[in-house]
Amino acid sequence: MTAESVKHRVQWPVPPQDGYTVDDLFTLPDLPPHTELIDGSLVFVSAQRRFHGNMIDLLVWGLRTGLPSELKVSREMTVILDSRNGPEPDVSVIRANAVTGPNQSSFRAEDVLLAVEVVSPDSESRDRTTKPQKYASAGIPNFWRVEQSGASNRAVIHVYELDPLTQAYVHTGMHRDQVKVDKPYDIVIDLTAVDEL
Repeated sequence: MTAESVKHRVQWPVPPQDGYTVDDLFTLPDLPPHTELIDGSLVFVSAQRRFHGNMIDLLVWGLRTGLPSELKVSREMTVILDSRNGPEPDVSVIRANAVTGPNQSSFRAEDVLLAVEVVSPDSESRDRTTKPQKYASAGIPNFWRVEQSGASNRAVIHVYELDPLTQAYVHTGMHRDQVKVDKPYDIVIDLTAVDEL
C-alpha cells in the first residue's frame, strides 16, 4: 500500500447500535449528495441515467403549470417521515406555507401532498415497495411511480391515492402518453414531451 492510496481512503461512518436518526442525516459530515435515511440506515444513491433526470425536469415543469398558489413543487428534498426515515422523493408537491427559505433542506410528511419516485435500476425495490409503504404510513395522500416501459423506453406513471381507512395506497391509474388527474389538484402533463428535453 502506498502513501497515496492511504491518503485517498474513504472513512465510512460507523452506524450507531440502534441506527441513524434524521438528526444524524443532517449533521454527519461529507455524506454524498442525495443520501437517504430508510429504517435508520443510510442509503447512498448511484449516478442517474438521462431518463431519470429528464423525467424529473418534465414533471417539475408540468406540475408547476396550473399550480394553485397555496402549493409549491420541489425536487430531490428530504421528507421527514419519522425519526428514522428521511427519504428523498424525486419530486414533491408541498404546501406553500411549509417553505421557510432558500437554505431549507427538508419538509415534514404532513406538508407533502404528492411524492413522486422515478424508478432507477438501483432503486427498484425501494421505489416500488419500501418508499410507497412508508409514504402511505406517514399519511402522504398521493404517490406517483414513474417507470420506463419495455423496449419503447416510454414513461409510464402509476398513480396512487391513500385509502384513509387502511393507510395504504390504492392504484387509481396507469398513464402512458399523458397524465391527467384531479388530485392533489387538476394536473395535465404531456409525457411525450420528454423526448424534447
